[in-house]
Amino acid sequence: MDIGIIGIGLMGHAFVERYLAQDYTVRVFNRSRDHVKDLAESGVIICSTVDELISLSSTIIMMVSDADAISHLLQLNQPDDKPADLHDKTILQMATISPSQSREVGEAISSCGGRYLEAPVLGSIPEAKTGALIIMAGGSKAVFEDVLPTLQVLGSAPRYIGETGSAAALKLSMNQLIASLTAGFSLSLGYAIENGVDTEQFMETVRESALYAKTYDKKLQKYIERDFGTANFSTRHLLKDIRLFIDDAKAAGLNTDALEGIERITDQAVENGMEKMDYSSIFQVICPKK
Repeated sequence: MDIGIIGIGLMGHAFVERYLAQDYTVRVFNRSRDHVKDLAESGVIICSTVDELISLSSTIIMMVSDADAISHLLQLNQPDDKPADLHDKTILQMATISPSQSREVGEAISSCGGRYLEAPVLGSIPEAKTGALIIMAGGSKAVFEDVLPTLQVLGSAPRYIGETGSAAALKLSMNQLIASLTAGFSLSLGYAIENGVDTEQFMETVRESALYAKTYDKKLQKYIERDFGTANFSTRHLLKDIRLFIDDAKAAGLNTDALEGIERITDQAVENGMEKMDYSSIFQVICPKK
């Protein structure tokens, strides 16, 4: 059992830890070597180039920042570069990109002889480490079935959504909800506090209602303490996903006015130096500390 992982950020590190715990041979590549130098002591094989990792791995997880990074690392659609040799390789694209970007990446990988499956996830570092991620897969059903044991290491019940682009769309739909729920809750909480409502009474009312979402309690202490420093999902990444959703939703003829307001709030949080903080930092913009 072996896996290659390209992109060793916070989630990539968690993937490495999980696969090692399941006795996989793990090979990694990251553009910044500083992020992987500590892994060698754990038995991880650190590859010097993407080509080296691909040549030694049959299944490769891509967990990088965006579609441009995927294309660059695999040398796809790059006029001056020879594409990576992907014959008999399976690429699992697990980051958040748009449906159209996923289809484009999938077509390019297929033209290089590889097999492609989009498999974005819901959940964060703790869920990745315990194999409790929600995995949404889009692409060939045959590829999905072939890699199912590999995906089940990260999430016990991966869901096949449909053709390429469908899982990417579902993932962006979920991240839009993250943005909207966070902004809506922040505004209501801030308004209640400003009008002298006890926070616990506010929360008890919310919990007893049909309006409750678990994320409210999960992030509540960050709002109260205004401590947004530990990020499993950063403000800048939320902003990236909001913009991807707006572009695609507009193209589909949907009205994105409400989300565009949240985009401006999230952009302000990034401009205020909170880009690497937890995305709940948008509370600071919605409810500034006096």
